[in-house]
Amino acid sequence: MHNIKLTIAYDGTDFSGWQIQPGQQTIQGALSDVLENLTQQRLQIQGAGRTDAGVHAAGQVANFKTHAELSAGEFQRAFNALLPPSIRAVAAEEVGADFHARWNAVAKTYRYRIFRGRVVPPFLWRYVHHDPYPLDFDSMAEAARWFEGEHDFTSFAASTGSEEDDRERTMTRVIYGSGIARVTGGDTQDSEEEWVYTVRGNLFCGIW
Repeated sequence: MHNIKLTIAYDGTDFSGWQIQPGQQTIQGALSDVLENLTQQRLQIQGAGRTDAGVHAAGQVANFKTHAELSAGEFQRAFNALLPPSIRAVAAEEVGADFHARWNAVAKTYRYRIFRGRVVPPFLWRYVHHDPYPLDFDSMAEAARWFEGEHDFTSFAASTGSEEDDRERTMTRVIYGSGIARVTGGDTQDSEEEWVYTVRGNLFCGIW
């Protein structure tokens, strides 16, 4: 049995999030369809976390176990040949049998981009929230720091009935870093600033 770890990047605009949903295009579903084509088996792909509809990823980790004798590099090339161009396997490697993308995740980093210019360039609109109105940057930066540390958010996370989800729901959340920064120039093509809020924690931020 081989355990293959994938690092996935994707533009989530046209997808209903990570997790497989009946009748919906999802990242996990697209990966599973390709993997079934390659192995002739419907194998389970584990993800380090679940992104919501329209959310993008630069380094989403996933893994699957298979008896197929393709190497990690061959799996990577096959995925990139068969997946839509909005999903790429940027890395692949064979890992130990006990590796699990969800339970072995050390940290997860989320970035939220706020575009401050008057008009959003068409090549940015998928990736930013547009807010050209007055905002108090210093107050937002101070508030962001209050999220850092250990937290109990179980009252905000409903039980799904899944044993794995309920296990994660009761685990302690630790936010290692939370801050907002200004970015000028670069790909904004605008004299106004772009603000980026970055939060890094030990568990899936979507259920915090």
